[in-house]
Amino acid sequence: MREIEELNLETRWIKLAARRYNPTGGERVIALHGWLDNAAGFQPLAEVLPELDLMALDLAGHGRSEHRPPGQHYHFVDFVADTVAAADSLGWERFSLLGHSMGAGIASLLAASFPQRVTHLILIEGLGPWGDDPKACASHLAEATRQILTPETPSSRITRSLEAVIRARMRAGNLSEDSARLLVERNTCQDPAGNLCWRTDPRLRFRSPIYITEEQTRAFLAAIRAPTLFIHDRDQEPPHHYHWRQRQALINDIQVTGLTGGHHLHMERPQPVADRIRRFLDTSPNG
Repeated sequence: MREIEELNLETRWIKLAARRYNPTGGERVIALHGWLDNAAGFQPLAEVLPELDLMALDLAGHGRSEHRPPGQHYHFVDFVADTVAAADSLGWERFSLLGHSMGAGIASLLAASFPQRVTHLILIEGLGPWGDDPKACASHLAEATRQILTPETPSSRITRSLEAVIRARMRAGNLSEDSARLLVERNTCQDPAGNLCWRTDPRLRFRSPIYITEEQTRAFLAAIRAPTLFIHDRDQEPPHHYHWRQRQALINDIQVTGLTGGHHLHMERPQPVADRIRRFLDTSPNG
């Protein structure tokens, strides 16, 4: 890998941090990480894709990006506006999207809503956002409202050592030590007293007040026009409520590939993922 550039992107409503891997590379790619991960999660993949100009965002509330203001929720659809604003701040009118897990859901909505801007869509372990049952909307809104009205948000201070936190992340995500360390080190910091603290906003763990329904998700997927590559772990059967088999049939131009490496296969086994992405970008029209 030639270079890593740390970015601080100004938008009208929030400051977003990002890592730009290989800024002198070729095709521009915006990478969106999963829930409670951060931009460092794309480093193993960027190291074996040096030909791509890959800008990995820290989504709002994650990594080194700012948190939403007090009283605001982390609405899933708002990540779309954040991503478009980040692209605008760099002057990127057209770009490819690479999303993992939650980031794949965000990328799906963006590609459907702004087809003129997205040249290729690469989704890893995610195919649109999680579609919710409309019957649960009222209880979810009530729970989310109670959480945001709680007088005190959870503390960000960590009582364990950094190494203990890394070991816990390894267990929680079935990750290698190297992968867990990349994520944890970017998601933590030291306060003025020397205490280890989370950078991530504790409110990210709150219930979302409203979710996109399965019907809406499928309508978004059907609106995607960019050539799409969907990579998933072939050794794990996805939960039924992901509806991956039904959803992938809705995208007009899609290639589906099963690899190995678990949910974070782009970190654990980056070379096969990179090889597949490279082949996809080399053979698909750029829109």
